[in-house]
Amino acid sequence: MTAIPIDSLARLDAWLLRATRRRLGHTPAVPVAQTLSHFGEHALGWLAIGGLGWLSGRRRDEWAAGAAGVLAAHAAGVVVKRVVRRERPAFADIPALVGTPSTLSFPSAHSCSTAAAAVGYAPLVGRPVMGALLGSMLVSRVLLGVHYPSDVTAGALLGGLAARVTRTLVRRLTEETRA
Repeated sequence: MTAIPIDSLARLDAWLLRATRRRLGHTPAVPVAQTLSHFGEHALGWLAIGGLGWLSGRRRDEWAAGAAGVLAAHAAGVVVKRVVRRERPAFADIPALVGTPSTLSFPSAHSCSTAAAAVGYAPLVGRPVMGALLGSMLVSRVLLGVHYPSDVTAGALLGGLAARVTRTLVRRLTEETRA
């Protein structure tokens, strides 16, 4: 198997970033993306959804496991981001359309927590809903010019994995305490 050279990935990332902005940059997708950005900051929106689900009194264990997955995914994303230290996109023709708490880009923590929410909350609210929200968040980060496509892809993969591992651990702990 042949590896893709880093410079080829960088060119593809930049091309996809510009193509996304050209296609959606002057549409209602921008304010939607900005709203998603604020909702997903530090995973707070997804944690709030998990908390509200838990407060509903129905399927509390599943809501708690989903929220734990979101927290674990966000933490994993932040740790990897600090290790990798990739800078956010900085192109004169693609200014960022939203503020960010740091200059670090890889992986997208928004993508990590949203993928974890998709994994954890889909059984509770439906896969189509969570799939649409995940796709929207991934595109929004690129559209806003704060992440490369590879950042959001890696973030989604890491977040989904963290959520699955967390869900498995929570189930085992729950079963052990009930036994």
